[in-house]
Amino acid sequence: MQLPLYISRRYLFSKKSTNAINIITGIATLGIAVGTAALILILCVFNGFEDLITNMMGNFNPDVKIIAAKGKSFKLDSTKILALRNINGVEDVAVSLEEIAFFEYAGTQDFGIIKGVDKNYAAITNLTSAIQEGQFLTEDRDQFYAIVGAGIRNKLSVNVENPMEPLSIFTAKREEAGPLEQQFRQQVAMPIGTFSIQQDFDNQYVITSLDLVQRLLSQTNQASALEIKLKNSTDKTALANIRNLFNEGFIVKDKYQQNESYLKIMNVEKWMSFAIVCLTLILVAFNMIGSLWMIVLDKKKDISILKAMGMNNLQVRNIFLGTGFWLVIFGMLSGFLLSIVLYIYHKNIGLVPVPEGFMMDSYPASMRWFDFVTVGITVVAIGVIASIPAARKAMSISALVR
Repeated sequence: MQLPLYISRRYLFSKKSTNAINIITGIATLGIAVGTAALILILCVFNGFEDLITNMMGNFNPDVKIIAAKGKSFKLDSTKILALRNINGVEDVAVSLEEIAFFEYAGTQDFGIIKGVDKNYAAITNLTSAIQEGQFLTEDRDQFYAIVGAGIRNKLSVNVENPMEPLSIFTAKREEAGPLEQQFRQQVAMPIGTFSIQQDFDNQYVITSLDLVQRLLSQTNQASALEIKLKNSTDKTALANIRNLFNEGFIVKDKYQQNESYLKIMNVEKWMSFAIVCLTLILVAFNMIGSLWMIVLDKKKDISILKAMGMNNLQVRNIFLGTGFWLVIFGMLSGFLLSIVLYIYHKNIGLVPVPEGFMMDSYPASMRWFDFVTVGITVVAIGVIASIPAARKAMSISALVR
C-alpha cells in the first residue's frame, strides 16, 4: 500500500502535461476547503445559539428538577429531602410551588404564573444575574415581595420604585364556594425587582415567597418541584442517585430535559443546515471527479508501464483512490484552518453583527472538537466516493504492449 500512496501523492502535486488539469485540481481543492469551512462554521453558530439558550434558561432552571409524575404538586417529605441533601455531589436544594394566577396592579390586570420559592432558590439558579431593576428579595419579616418578569412588568406598568402600590395576586379556589363567598383567594406582595431571561419566562412569571403561595393555594407543606444545584452540573453519578431516591411517583429532569423542546428544535435545524451544505459539497465533488479523470488520462502511459512492470489492477486503483484521498485531506485541512481563522476573527471583532435591540452584538459561536471529527469523516467519505470513477477508469487501461 505504501507504493500506491507514494505514487498518488506525486501524481497530485507534480506538474501535469496540461495546465488546465492544475487549474481544475486547484478549483476542486478550493471548493472542498470552502465547503469544509462552511460546515464547521455552521455547526459553530448553532453551538453558540445552543449555549446561549442553555445559559439563559440556566438563570431560571436548576441543574436538576424533581416534579410529581401525576398532578401539579406533592407533599413534602422531610426525610427524603434530608437524604437528597446528603447525596454526594448535591450542593443545595430549594423548594418551589407554582400556579396560574391573576395579577392586578394599579387597576391593570393580566394572567401569568406565580412561583413561590424558599430562601435557597437564589443559590440554586442564577436569577440574580438576570435582575434588571431593583433586587432579588421574596420576603422580609412580615412583608412579602415579588420579582416580576419584564414582560408582565410592561403589561401591568409595574413601578418597583413605588413602595405604596402593591401587586394583588388571585387564584381560584379548588373547593366549591357558596354563592355569597369569594371565588378567589387573594394575597398581596410588593414589587421589588424585575428580571429578564427569555420571552416565555418574562411574559409569564412572577417570583415570590414560598410561604405566600402556600397560603394563596391553601397548600401547607406542598411543593410543585424540588430544585437542585449540583457541585458539578454534569455529575451523572449524583443524577443517578437522585433518580434512585425519587424512583416512584416522581420525574427527575436534568438541564437538557428541562429545555428539551428548545434543544430538539435547535438540533433539527442544525443538522438540516449541515445536510444542505453537504449537498453543496457533493456538487463541488464533481469538480474533483473531473480533475481525477483528467489526471488518469494524463497518466495513461504511466499506468500502462506500471501494469507492464507487474502492478495489478487493485494497486492501480489504490493509486487514484490515494490521489483523491490526498486531494481531500489537503482541502479539508485548509478548510479547518480557514474556519479557525474566521472563528477567532468573529469572536474578537464580530464578523457577522446582529441588528440593534438584541442582547448581543454579533452571532454567538462555539467551536467544539467533535465538530471537526464529524466534518472530517463526512468530507473524507465524499472525497473517497468521488475518487471511485477515476480509479475504475484507471483499472480499465491495458498494459503497455510492444
